[in-house]
Amino acid sequence: MKLAGRIAIVTGAGSGIGREAALLFAAEGARLGLVDRDAAGVEETAALIRAAGGEAITRIGDVATPGAAAADAAAVMAEWGRIDVLMTAAGFSSGGTVVTTPDEAFEAVVAANLGGTWRWCQAVIPVMQAQKSGSVITVASQLARAGGRNNSAYIAAKGAIISLTKTMALDFAADGVRVNCLLPGAIETPLLRRSFARHADPSVPREASRARHPLGRLGRPEEVARAALFLACDDSSFTTGSELLVDGGWLAG
Repeated sequence: MKLAGRIAIVTGAGSGIGREAALLFAAEGARLGLVDRDAAGVEETAALIRAAGGEAITRIGDVATPGAAAADAAAVMAEWGRIDVLMTAAGFSSGGTVVTTPDEAFEAVVAANLGGTWRWCQAVIPVMQAQKSGSVITVASQLARAGGRNNSAYIAAKGAIISLTKTMALDFAADGVRVNCLLPGAIETPLLRRSFARHADPSVPREASRARHPLGRLGRPEEVARAALFLACDDSSFTTGSELLVDGGWLAG
């Protein structure tokens, strides 16, 4: 198993990409710290892991809350004594241009996506530095490279995550800490369905998005999870500061 004996934390583990990554990490031998503000969702993920013979603990809370990451990371350390993998999958979007997005929506989107990534890395990387090993997997979006309409706060936050990933990769390479970023395309998740639901006819943006991918379909969360596993395990031991596209060819087209 690729993650046997390792401890992984996944934020946004209550659904979508975060859940699928957590399930795959557990199947590959990791013990999981699961974080989400959706208590029912994250407990369901934990139940699925335990039913398959794995180990998981849950922490309920918002990744944007100051101090929450430090407390949750401390709980994982108290349980297992180390942290080998961190995947920051928590996030959401609100829609809107810079003209139509209210200040409070902009601040909430940036706080969850960029702030949640920042706070969790701030909490976990010192543990990895002390261990002289660790893999951090951030989650951006192909939209941060391609651009997109009517989702300005989300795309700006995801672009900042890419930049943050690269500077962290340089800052902590000498400590044995690798930091890489996933750039998914349109993936069949609750977040994507909520984004489509902001339109009068959700089938219109869904079809437009499907057609935009050269592979001719939307992605599946488990496909992104498999890319996350590559970055989490020793298969990617010479990979840091990278942007791994899982976008169905979006940026190539």
